[in-house]
Amino acid sequence: MGMTMTQKILAAHAGLDSVKAGQLIQAKLDLVLGNDVTTPVAVKEFNKMGLTGVFDKKKVAIVPDHFTPNKDIQSAEQCKLIREFAYDKEIENYFEIGEMGIEHALIPEKGLVVPGDVVIGADSHTCTYGALGAFSTGIGSTDMAAGMATGQAWFKVPNALKFVLTGKPTNKWVSGKDIILHIIGMIGVDGALYKSMEFVGDGINHLTMDDRFSMANMAIEAGGKNGIFPVDEKTLEYVKEHSTKEYTVYTADEDAEYDAVYEIDLTTIVPTVSFPHLPDNTRRIDEVGDVKIDQVVIGSCTNGRIEDMRVAAGILAGKKVAKGVRVIVFPATQKIYLQALKEGLIEQFVQAGAVFSTPTCGPCLGGHMGILAKGERAIATTNRNFVGRMGHPESEVYLASPAVAAASALTGKITNPEDIA
Repeated sequence: MGMTMTQKILAAHAGLDSVKAGQLIQAKLDLVLGNDVTTPVAVKEFNKMGLTGVFDKKKVAIVPDHFTPNKDIQSAEQCKLIREFAYDKEIENYFEIGEMGIEHALIPEKGLVVPGDVVIGADSHTCTYGALGAFSTGIGSTDMAAGMATGQAWFKVPNALKFVLTGKPTNKWVSGKDIILHIIGMIGVDGALYKSMEFVGDGINHLTMDDRFSMANMAIEAGGKNGIFPVDEKTLEYVKEHSTKEYTVYTADEDAEYDAVYEIDLTTIVPTVSFPHLPDNTRRIDEVGDVKIDQVVIGSCTNGRIEDMRVAAGILAGKKVAKGVRVIVFPATQKIYLQALKEGLIEQFVQAGAVFSTPTCGPCLGGHMGILAKGERAIATTNRNFVGRMGHPESEVYLASPAVAAASALTGKITNPEDIA
């Protein structure tokens, strides 16, 4: 029996000719990642081991992005701890305020992940890098500590699901966010539990890299171990622009085994919204009804890239957000911030009545800069809408694309972008 794309990558990094689903392996790592929430725990475990250095100063990355700029004394102390650790261990890829970004946008932008890599990160959305044809997955802080020390990690080789994307979206407002919300709504939040979500088909040709990052990012919301895309010309163009690392392109065998195969006709996808309190509680935009909102959040590791900024600013340009609606925009990295400035997007956001913020995970996890009060509703381009995710347990978060979020900002209720003149 042949191997899937994920299985081939894992086999190569384990020094094996082949692996099969369920097999336990020890694989070499190309990158170990942590942030300001998870790294402090990893550092403490690392120190307990009595270790003096990391396995490779170039293959560890630490990004303080969740509660930064520091929102309080505790977050400041956490960042101080990891800053001192990074300096002491001479970690090259430590990204402080001013050069930082939201980790899952910053890491690809810096060229730290390329096709064929194996990446672990102490953050569940580490699966984002599957957009580049890499195996990347979230792990716990203790595993991060072990990974920093040894450059290796244990894995159970995942089973796989195949998603065959066909056709080209006919609705001009449909993005990768709508496609992945549609898929999660179809299979459920546990539909890919500890499985590799492998996206294939000619429909991928019509997806930008930003679309793919958004989709791979949310594989975890279906319970996936990882999400992964085949490497094509768009992937290689991105890699050429951002990285000088050597890479290996892996392709799935024709006789690879999948637990299920799903056909997704992109011509049928429309803007999609996830209702509280799970990402799989999805509805087509024409099924939403009258849902008033108090806040709009545009950004995050899912939808804070330059295409997202362009789409949202284009809808808001020359208009005003609805009275009483707070609109907060978070570019995912400093580079994206500068590009938005260069293109005049920031001016469009501010003139429309939005706030344009520094890169941060901020409100996505109920951290800071956009916390919801009791009874408030937000529509957000983030990735989770669990109870209390963005603030008070009795608040509500609706997940959507930047287009839907921006359109909703203008009306004060969840709105189809097609309805905005």
